[in-house]
Amino acid sequence: MTESGATEAAPVVGRFAPSPTGRMHAGNIYAALISWLVAKSQGGRMVLRIEDLDRERSKAAYIDQIQRDFEALGLFWDEGPYFQHDRDEAYAEAFARLEAQGLLYPCFCTRADLHAASAPHRGEKLVYAGTCRHLSAAEVEARRAAGRTPGWRVAVDGRMIAFEDLVQGYYAQKLDRDCGDFLIRRSDGAFAYQLAVVVDDAAQGVNSVVRGVDLLCSTPQQRYLQDLLGLPHPAYAHVPLLVAEQNRRLSKRDRDAALDELLARFGSPRAVIGHIAAVAGLVPEEAPATPEELLKDFSLERFRDGLPDLVQIPWRS
Repeated sequence: MTESGATEAAPVVGRFAPSPTGRMHAGNIYAALISWLVAKSQGGRMVLRIEDLDRERSKAAYIDQIQRDFEALGLFWDEGPYFQHDRDEAYAEAFARLEAQGLLYPCFCTRADLHAASAPHRGEKLVYAGTCRHLSAAEVEARRAAGRTPGWRVAVDGRMIAFEDLVQGYYAQKLDRDCGDFLIRRSDGAFAYQLAVVVDDAAQGVNSVVRGVDLLCSTPQQRYLQDLLGLPHPAYAHVPLLVAEQNRRLSKRDRDAALDELLARFGSPRAVIGHIAAVAGLVPEEAPATPEELLKDFSLERFRDGLPDLVQIPWRS
């Protein structure tokens, strides 16, 4: 509290949250750059979290490389790195709290079952049809006896989750219609992204989440879990995706605009940052720059108002 009795605003805490499944590409760097600029322009700090829930695809070499790449690009963090592979106890505690509310149930559906029974969701998601929601105890036991191991879903209701995204504006989903019951623990025992990211953001004090617009449709699920677990809602800003030809998103798998290739082409981290800043409309003309140099003229409002398209930005090779 201030001397006048007014409550001071919490300091802004943003995050880098890379998955160590490949070398960073231009789209990853762009989202990280905007996240850093949004936090730092408000006097905030950055947390580095390594999102390595996918144990099979996550590699130690990529973890080390990501940290070196962030440092080389001038995207320094103030706290971390934190690793999701160290957080199972916290996820299990959140899982138990949801279970105590009677909201979890085992789901035996395969990927093929889901695609056969689900309705298309606007964006990239499928709405779960609730196939396993009302299985009897005997039916659950029969499936277990047949050697089938379930994942676990959280039941949703018909509430409307609405919020004001700092880039995309007003966004809303009616959970039962647009989302459906969603997975929070996989059949292999791993906790799902939706649960992990909610628990981690709260524990690490993250209150500013900047990420690609492809994750906008997941945000109501995360806000629902935050409500159920009594956790705060961060401010969200979903930025356009950098896309390749035919509007195909850049990907690590296809090595689209991979950082090693960008460095070979442009010659330095400053030149890479300058090129990405020009492609994204942060600066009117391309010139080598550091994030600190871009920070001098950055504001979220000016960035948002200057975007020619809120969904995608063509990548210039």
